[in-house]
Amino acid sequence: MLLLRLEGTCSIPSLSSILTYFQYQPNSVGYLSECFQTYGRALPSTLSMTESKVVFYLSDEIFARHQPILVTMEAHSTAILNIQLASDRSAQTWQAHCDDLGAHRFHSIGMASDRGVGLVAGYQLACQDARWVCDRFHEFQARFDRRQQLERKAYAAMTKEAEAAPTFHNAKSEAHLHKRLQRYDQAHHACEHAMARYDQRDLLLHLLREALHLCSPFGRLRTAQGVRAELTSLLSLIEEIEDAVLPKLLKSIRSHLDDIVAPFEQAASMHAELLALIAQPILDALVLAWHHAHLSHQSKAQQKRYHQHESQQWLDFADGLLPTRFESCKALVFEKLDAIVQSSSLVAMVNAFIRPYLNSSKGHITQETLTLIMFYHNHRRYKSGSDRGRHRLSS
Repeated sequence: MLLLRLEGTCSIPSLSSILTYFQYQPNSVGYLSECFQTYGRALPSTLSMTESKVVFYLSDEIFARHQPILVTMEAHSTAILNIQLASDRSAQTWQAHCDDLGAHRFHSIGMASDRGVGLVAGYQLACQDARWVCDRFHEFQARFDRRQQLERKAYAAMTKEAEAAPTFHNAKSEAHLHKRLQRYDQAHHACEHAMARYDQRDLLLHLLREALHLCSPFGRLRTAQGVRAELTSLLSLIEEIEDAVLPKLLKSIRSHLDDIVAPFEQAASMHAELLALIAQPILDALVLAWHHAHLSHQSKAQQKRYHQHESQQWLDFADGLLPTRFESCKALVFEKLDAIVQSSSLVAMVNAFIRPYLNSSKGHITQETLTLIMFYHNHRRYKSGSDRGRHRLSS
């Protein structure tokens, strides 16, 4: 029953129909609903540790019929630490949410989130010495969404040009020929303009994404100063594209550059620590191996294989230079780099996981249901990646 509800994302009426078909008793909607509420009440809505655990939070807000649900995850395991059906999203509510985690022996060294006013203020009240990092996923999402809009416009312009060509060839009179030639020329120029706008935007956003990688293509960890200069140049180039929507989108990024480059300050101090222990060529190779391994988890098919191959090549290179201490140095570098959290986009993944249950509940969500979803999520086993076969609480 729990498997159908949670893994199969069946609504309770659908689950009742399945049990009725197989003649399982009892199978009424009311009975099933009460069972799930009972299971949920038996579980805690906040994870509890036997001893203090240092964590980095990823927090966000999702909604069920305008009622906010506050979610906090642990960055590396993606385990949900606390999920709360709240009455509002105020700073006081978020402060209580974070204080509750502290009472359950979680010590936060930082948080990544979007710029929700109550969320950020509440966290800073609860964890005054911790570091807050802006969520790049939400910060840049509107810019990449705009690229998709330009792509659709370019394809639409290409379609119009393709449709205009046959009408020109089918013209019978000279007057029609001249008129349709003008239409084709207009469609052709509109198509060229739309494609140029998209190509420029696509190239600059590709460069923007690369500028936000922790390391350069040569394995050197980027500095906050270098990233700031590169972003400023790219934003100026993007601003030159003819697009009335862009100035408003870019203004937000320009005003938040300090927050965006904050993780690179952490990377710089980490780089100095690692250089004291590992020679520069070996460190660069291990950083590149980590970088490609990191990208392989986000890629599909051919790109995934490419990044896996590159990662192994750089590991082999480092192994050849450092045969005796290779494993310990690799573990140290990978651990340090994994500790740098740049985005809360993983929360979007959990939001996507929770959303089907909210939809199947038709907005009538309860704290018991959320607690049950949290328990199921934390005990699901990874289906891919380096933690494949393990559940989140064992990470």
